[in-house]
Amino acid sequence: MTPLKPVRGTQDILPNESRRYRLVEEAAFCVADRYGFDEITTPIFEFTEVFSRTLGDTSDIVTKEMYTFQDKGLESITLRPEGTAGIARAFISNGLQQELPIKFFYKGPMFRYERPQKGRRRQFHQVGIEILGVATPQADIEAISLAKTFLEEIGLKDNVSLELNSLGDVASRSAYDQKLRNYLNNHKKGLSEHSLKRLKNNPLRILDSKDNGDKIIVANAPKLQDSFNKNSNNFFAELCEGLYKLGISYEHNHNLVRGLDYYSHTAFEFTTKDLGAQGTVLAGGRYDGLISQMGGPETPGVGWAAGVERLALLLNTDIVTKRPIVVIPIGRDAESEALILTERLRKNGYRVDLGYSGNLKKRIKRANERNTIAAIFMGESESVRNVVKLKDMDSGDQKEISLDSLEQQLQIYK
Repeated sequence: MTPLKPVRGTQDILPNESRRYRLVEEAAFCVADRYGFDEITTPIFEFTEVFSRTLGDTSDIVTKEMYTFQDKGLESITLRPEGTAGIARAFISNGLQQELPIKFFYKGPMFRYERPQKGRRRQFHQVGIEILGVATPQADIEAISLAKTFLEEIGLKDNVSLELNSLGDVASRSAYDQKLRNYLNNHKKGLSEHSLKRLKNNPLRILDSKDNGDKIIVANAPKLQDSFNKNSNNFFAELCEGLYKLGISYEHNHNLVRGLDYYSHTAFEFTTKDLGAQGTVLAGGRYDGLISQMGGPETPGVGWAAGVERLALLLNTDIVTKRPIVVIPIGRDAESEALILTERLRKNGYRVDLGYSGNLKKRIKRANERNTIAAIFMGESESVRNVVKLKDMDSGDQKEISLDSLEQQLQIYK
């Protein structure tokens, strides 16, 4: 019989890797909590319209990457490919407009049918934040500051850099759109097949094309900022000034864009050179038109998301965990007493393993493999005298102590 395998693009997250994931997720939550964010959890699947309406019917995510299926009620359901659309839907569904401004933190699995490679899976995990109801650059500054602080907390201060751009407001983008189309139409022969498809519905996305031929054409394209009106220029200037005051450095990347109409003003990414082609570890921007496009009230928003897998790959520190204590019963009669003692120690805050069946040599071997810090041996003769034998697994020192004073003796291992 052929052994069962995981689905391509998925992985089992084993204990050592789980610790790295947990470090990333807990750091993100703790920093977001300090910034006044509350956690939200949305379903991992939604009606397909939540994503097709927001991500655009012509986007790669919708046309190629979404996991969409029909449920038993004949409804079209999609596993979430990203977090923002679900949170926007939750904002509308729960009538939260009276609570604005709102600041949300989220984490969890996302799903996209992509070609698996380093740092990219078909089931992957993200942490992210959203700020709803703040139309001024203060929200953008806070979002970027939070992202920078989070990345520093997990030890990536020197591994990542911030790239920043402005998309301008709706009027500015509309003026630019026509200029860009005119320019690209004059260079159609040199565009890649993928960019030719984008030229009709989403020309802005051609600016961040990875095709070498496209890059040559884009290098001489009109600059988005040349089409900015006063409002767009003032917004970006205030954003940059705020980042300067907080000591947050950045590179102005004119080709960093978001292609959908509801995005406006700020677009940013934290990138690294340590992961090859998958260099973006955290990306975000402002989406003032999203919630109204979904049928909700006009509500400004800004947020970001970070890939847990990619950040875990960058962690260059060992994940230190509390070493366990093991309780090893010797003889059948001592097993129930050992079980009681194990529970007692756990309730007092110790990480404790119970040495299950097997001869004493095997149980000690397993204790060493588990990197236990101390072993407690309980035999019938010890139980009668209300004592145990305590062995320090590093030094090998062993002594007999009273059960009543055990917690006091174990303080050095806590």
